[in-house]
Amino acid sequence: MSATDRPDPLRRLTEATARRDAAGLRRRLRPRTGDFDGLVDLASNDYLGLARDPRLVDGAVSALREFGTGSTGSRLVTGTTLLHDELDARLAAFCGAASGLTFSSGYLANLGAVTALSGAGALVVSDQVNHASIVDACRLSRARVKIVPHRDVAAVDRALAERDEETALVVTDAVFSVDGDLAPLAALHKVVRAHGAMLVVDEAHALGVVGEHGRGAAWAAGIAGEPDVVLTLTLSKSLASQGGAVLGAPEVRETLIDTARSMIFDTGLNPAALGSALAALDVIENSPELPGRARAVARRVTKIAEAHGLETRVPDAAVVPVFLGQPQKALRAAEICLDHGLRVGCFRPPSVPDGRACLRITARASLDEAELTALDQALAAVARSVAP
Repeated sequence: MSATDRPDPLRRLTEATARRDAAGLRRRLRPRTGDFDGLVDLASNDYLGLARDPRLVDGAVSALREFGTGSTGSRLVTGTTLLHDELDARLAAFCGAASGLTFSSGYLANLGAVTALSGAGALVVSDQVNHASIVDACRLSRARVKIVPHRDVAAVDRALAERDEETALVVTDAVFSVDGDLAPLAALHKVVRAHGAMLVVDEAHALGVVGEHGRGAAWAAGIAGEPDVVLTLTLSKSLASQGGAVLGAPEVRETLIDTARSMIFDTGLNPAALGSALAALDVIENSPELPGRARAVARRVTKIAEAHGLETRVPDAAVVPVFLGQPQKALRAAEICLDHGLRVGCFRPPSVPDGRACLRITARASLDEAELTALDQALAAVARSVAP
């Protein structure tokens, strides 16, 4: 076969890219400057506005000077420093858990928790709009997976009651990453306990925003520290660092150390991230007003969207969706926001269901009146662009 007769190995990819482009579903990387290109940041997950805080920078620099740039190995070899142990304990204490284990990302924390605590012959019950990291964890778990309707406690109850498996895990986001609504954790825990299962709660969008001092949704629901409750979280949102953790009973921690592949075979979290995360915990503990301020800003954002007739919802945390329906409308709305000096999130399928493309506006505790006024003007223009 001559070179001209051979099939193009990239043709399938090129054609799929063209189809996504026509449907408004292309994703593009947009490198930014340190000041977000001079734009107002309403897209990141920096809910408490700490990502450029000098105290966190100093924490990172101090850790770098003592431990160097890398952790040098997996946590089971040379990759556990004194900072890892300190952060494990500090996170657990802050969220009301007995023990903790730090991972290199929140994604890997979810993979580690779900796969290590379930496995072949187990049942995992998962909310249908859980984060992709939970979805992937379920797929890798080798367990039977039952997807239940969003926030449907009765469906979880039925799934657990009808199971044949002895081991069962219910896994849910605490605050769902697009709509920003809160899981019914107290009711879920009641069902889980009645059926002898475990509840895994991803606190990624709740830590630092929900509960007293931002201690999370499990704390607010009164279930933190229960032996059948496991928390996962990320350090990359309210804590303005990078990494993740799993919190729970000491038996959970020991099981993860022995069996969680996403910890065993991954390089430990780097010192700079540890130092900045520890500094962020110091800031949050000494600034109890920050979580309430982030929630108040989110309510302001919702009122602005509602005033212009845009579909949104009352926020439970710092995530505010503005639903626009079709991907092209969401893309145009994001461009309008850019024209007004604002960077916002733009979520389209498969990140959201068909017909639910939206802007995702993330509130920050540090947003000021001038920035909220700019958002008001931008959403007014968005509303005009989608008016019939």
